Amino acid sequence: MRAAPSRAGTTGLTHTARRIIRLNYGFQLLFNLLWWMPVFYAYQKAAGLSDGQIFGIQSIYYVAFCLFEIPTGLIADRIGTRNCLRAGAVVMTAANLAPVVSASYTGFLVHFLAIAAGRSLTSGAASAYLYDGLRAEKCDEHYLKAEGTARALGLVAKVVCWPLVGPLMAVAHPTPYVLSAASAAGSLVCAVALPRLAGADGGTGKRDGGRGGGAFLRDAGTALRCVASSRWLALVMVQGVAIFTLSRICQVNLFQPILLDHGIAEASHGGVMAAMTVAEAVASARPQWLSRRLPPVAWVSILSLALAGTLAAMTFGGPWAVVVLLCLFAAATGFAYPIQRKLVNDAVPADAPRATLLSVESIVDRAVCALAAIAAGAYLAAGRLDALLWHSALATAVLLGVFQLLLRSGVVSRESAGRAVPPAPPGGTPADAADPPGTARSRVRKPL
Repeated sequence: MRAAPSRAGTTGLTHTARRIIRLNYGFQLLFNLLWWMPVFYAYQKAAGLSDGQIFGIQSIYYVAFCLFEIPTGLIADRIGTRNCLRAGAVVMTAANLAPVVSASYTGFLVHFLAIAAGRSLTSGAASAYLYDGLRAEKCDEHYLKAEGTARALGLVAKVVCWPLVGPLMAVAHPTPYVLSAASAAGSLVCAVALPRLAGADGGTGKRDGGRGGGAFLRDAGTALRCVASSRWLALVMVQGVAIFTLSRICQVNLFQPILLDHGIAEASHGGVMAAMTVAEAVASARPQWLSRRLPPVAWVSILSLALAGTLAAMTFGGPWAVVVLLCLFAAATGFAYPIQRKLVNDAVPADAPRATLLSVESIVDRAVCALAAIAAGAYLAAGRLDALLWHSALATAVLLGVFQLLLRSGVVSRESAGRAVPPAPPGGTPADAADPPGTARSRVRKPL
C-alpha cells in the first residue's frame, strides 16, 4: 500500500516517489560511470591508432550525438521514457564491449557511435521520467534536489573509481571497458525496476495509436511549435547554452592547456580534476544553499557570469590561484545544472513531448559547444589562451545581457521569469522553481 503524502505545507515523499528517486540515483550513477574515460586516449594509442584517427573519431562522435538527439527524443515520447531508458542501457552495455571484441579503428568507431546512440536515448528521457514521475506522485517539489543529488553521486563515484583504473589495467588490459559494460548492465537492472507511471511513461503512441514516420513527424512538429510559440521556453534554453558551453570547454578542452600554461605538471592533473569533481558534486547536491531571495532564473544568470568571471581571472595569478579558480568554476557548474534543468522542465507546456524538447535543448547546447571547440583549437594553435578566456567571458556577458534586456522589455512577463525559492521544507528540499504560464501547475494555482 502506498504511503499517503503529507498535506502540511509541502508534500512528503510517497513510497513510489522514493523508489523512483533511488532507482534514478542508481541508473544515473551506473550508466555514466565510464571507467575508460581517463585512459581512452592512451588505450587507443596502444592499439595502434594515430592522433588523426583518435580525434577524427571524437569529431564523428559529437556529430553523431547531435544527429541522434531528435530521433531518440521522439522515440522516448512514442514508446515511453522508461522503455527508452532500458533501450539506452542495452545499447551502452554493448557499446562498452566493442573495444574488447575489436581493439581497432573500426572497433573504437563503433564504440563511440554506439555511445552516442545510448547517451542520446537517455539524455532527455531520464530527466523527463524523473520529473513526470514525481509530478504524478504530487512530489514535484523534490525534483530539484533529486536531480542535483543524482549528478553529485555520479561525480563522487568517478572520484572513487577512476584512480583504480591504472592498477586494474596492469592486471588485465581491457578491464576499464569490461567494468564500464558491467556498470551499464547494472543501470539496465535499475531501469527495469523503475515503476510504470500511469499515463506518463506509456508514450504518446499508446494514446493515439499512431505508428510509423507520420507519428514521429507529428511529434517533431509539435516540439518545434512549442519552442516557437513559447518565448519563455526558448529563452530558458538559450540561457542554458552559456552554462553547458563554458563548463564543457573548460573542463574538457581547456583543462590541461590551462594547467600546463601555469606550470602545473601532468602528474598533478589527476589531483586537480579530483578536487574539481568533489567541488561540483557537493554543489550539485546542495542547490538549496543558494539564497531564496532570488528566483531560479536569476541564479542561473548569476552563476553563468561567475563561470565567465573565473575564466577571465585565470589569466592572472599563479598555479595555486588557478587551482582554486577551477574548483570555484566546478562548484558554480554544480549549482547551475540542476536549477537550469528544472527551469527547462517547468517551461515545457502540459502534454508537450517533453523528452523531444529536452533533446532539442541538448542539440542547441552541443552545436554551440562544437563551434566553440573549433574556435578554441584555433586560439590555442595561435598561442592565444589568455585571449580565448577573456573573449569567452565577454561573449557570455553579452549573451546574458541580451537575455536580461528581453526579460525587462516585456517580451516575457515578470511572472514567467520565476519566483524566489520559498523556504526549504523540513526535509531540506527547496520548493519549486519558476512556474511560468503555460505549465500544468500554473493553471491550478497562482504564483506566490
